Amino acid sequence: MSYNMTNVLGILFANTHEGSVPELASKRTMASIPFGGRFRMVDFPLSGMSNSGMSKIGIITRANYQSLLDHIGSARPWDLSRTDGGLTLLAPFGRNTDTGLFRGKLEALYSCISFIRHTDCEYTVLTDCDLVINPDFHHLVDAHIESGADITAVCHTDEYTEEETKDASCFKLGENGRVEAVAINRAMAGRRTMDLNIYVMKTSLLISLVEDLVSLGKYSFSRDVLQEKAGELDIRAYEFDGFYRRICDLDSYYKANMALLDHENLAKLVKSERPVYTKDRADAPARYGFNCSVKNSLIANGCIIEGVVENSILFRGVKVGKGTIVKNAILMQDTVVGKDCCLLNVITDKNVTVNDGQTVTSAESCPLYISKGRTL
Repeated sequence: MSYNMTNVLGILFANTHEGSVPELASKRTMASIPFGGRFRMVDFPLSGMSNSGMSKIGIITRANYQSLLDHIGSARPWDLSRTDGGLTLLAPFGRNTDTGLFRGKLEALYSCISFIRHTDCEYTVLTDCDLVINPDFHHLVDAHIESGADITAVCHTDEYTEEETKDASCFKLGENGRVEAVAINRAMAGRRTMDLNIYVMKTSLLISLVEDLVSLGKYSFSRDVLQEKAGELDIRAYEFDGFYRRICDLDSYYKANMALLDHENLAKLVKSERPVYTKDRADAPARYGFNCSVKNSLIANGCIIEGVVENSILFRGVKVGKGTIVKNAILMQDTVVGKDCCLLNVITDKNVTVNDGQTVTSAESCPLYISKGRTL
């Protein structure tokens, strides 16, 4: 029998890993980085939790969270605008630091321990916002309960490069998928079991760990819980075999977006039974000029296209002028490209303006990023 997911609390960490993509996260949280033509990174875990029946969710912020607040609003798109439960934005304050801001997940959780207690949920799911993923949290919680583990950690086993593992944790697994050892931030190429930073455990255990470890001056969940207590706690790995992409630098962001141009990947990520919700801007449908050409691209509503667009992702409100060629590009919301331009292997942030006749190109292996609000 499936567990009642209204008794499961969700905690999201909005700022974790944003240092790996400073270009995109200098003025916003990792959670509010735009993705896939219409989404923000926070949409994926939020939608997964909502689809699984979870109705009590907290998002822990730290800095630069105005864009996140604007995007979340009343949380109505995720059916989390409620008087009982719903979505709560949690304060970015820690303990024993000069700035008052938390240093790691344990201090972040300590700062909202009263909120966690007040929800009175039996289980808690923790997740970051650096993954493009749409997991079934209901199945995860059921698997955790059935295994009898103290903590269940979602992971994926595959061939990884040193670049992909240098800022991640990797597990050594024993019998029944038990985590025996954890390697943190070690660049190790080869077949690895990578931690995806999604965990489920009893809320009582979470509270006990947080209070005990923070009182000792510890603050890292990966090091002080997963690594240090692997022999003491029964930590089990939950292998995720669906579509996912981890955003660990600008190149991985670019490739993760481009992966959605493959219809099979898009269908695996955005499923009819588990849709991905987002804030609706209520734009008109995209408008295509008589002589325009669009091939293998994701075009959001509100776009006006009069030129050529190939292998690209255009967010809402993007305008492409006559005689302009856009290839292998990601153009974020309200980017305006004038006439007779050429954009190749480019990422534009929101509200970028490219004046008539400009040529902006880069190598596919090193996409060029143009910052928010800039005019070329």
